Amino acid sequence: MSLPLLAVACLLVVTLGYGGKCWLSPFGDCRKCRGMGHALKTDRKGRLKRGRDCRRCKATGKRIRVGRWIYNRAARTYRAGIR
Repeated sequence: MSLPLLAVACLLVVTLGYGGKCWLSPFGDCRKCRGMGHALKTDRKGRLKRGRDCRRCKATGKRIRVGRWIYNRAARTYRAGIR
């Protein structure tokens, strides 16, 4: 198997794997709050306390994946074009 063919095959496997992940689980953990929905902060004694709500995910802890966002945008554009 030649090197370019192997590279194309690996790229195809990675792309299909990510597409399947976006189809099965369109929402992933928020990267800012790591899926908790809020920040952690410490008080003066060093104990952990709940911080402010995460602004990126609006305190849900979940964000839509990039691949799913692209798919939703393309589907919306396609639906608007055939009306």
